[in-house]
Amino acid sequence: MGREMTTQLFALSFDANEPLRLARFWSGVLGWDMADDPHDGVALLPSDDTGFRIRFLPTQRRKDGQNPMHFDLTSASLEDQQQTVARALELGAQHIDIGQLPEERHVVLADPEGNEFCVIEPGNNFLADCGFVGALACDGSQEVGYFWSEALGWPLVWDQDQETAIRSPLGGPKITWGGPPLMPKTGKQRLHFDLAPPAHGDQQAEVDRLLSLGATRIDIGQGEVSWVVMADPDGNEFCVLTPR
Repeated sequence: MGREMTTQLFALSFDANEPLRLARFWSGVLGWDMADDPHDGVALLPSDDTGFRIRFLPTQRRKDGQNPMHFDLTSASLEDQQQTVARALELGAQHIDIGQLPEERHVVLADPEGNEFCVIEPGNNFLADCGFVGALACDGSQEVGYFWSEALGWPLVWDQDQETAIRSPLGGPKITWGGPPLMPKTGKQRLHFDLAPPAHGDQQAEVDRLLSLGATRIDIGQGEVSWVVMADPDGNEFCVLTPR
């Protein structure tokens, strides 16, 4: 399948109690510009080689438990790492403990709504050739890593001990899955992928292709909407938008 034919990872969407506040936080951390989102939310448009936007969509539901995916932000030096942490704290982040060990050199933070992210230490070999957004680190099985590699047409760049990672041929962050044991799933997740077929593509054909790869259609009470809600083989929700 040619690159121009593949569906794209259009966005990573956050459910947000205060979308504008959260967008301002991440805009400040990442240096991305804000834009209106057609569904009452706010979007951030990448200013680097990250091939997808970030959307913040309104929800009344409060965060419950640890998110199964988080950003790993890279550092060029120890001073750079400290500056990223200081900037995030100034914008409203806080230090959190998710069981990281004292000898681990990455810094674990949470954004103003409690969404976890890490500021990785300099010299991390796995993210050495990545930009500031080094990875989107996910809880997930080897099977789900294979699924997303096929779904997005992104090659596997890591596949060892049931840990997998994929990366767009165009660069940008890696998406990683840590293998077992998997976290228990507690209701609808606050972060999800939005996929979009290319402008000349077909939404239903894309849904059928994803079903053939192991996805399922699910109902989360979305009602009559233009997008199709699905789940990957691990049960993580994602949406297939209309072509764009």
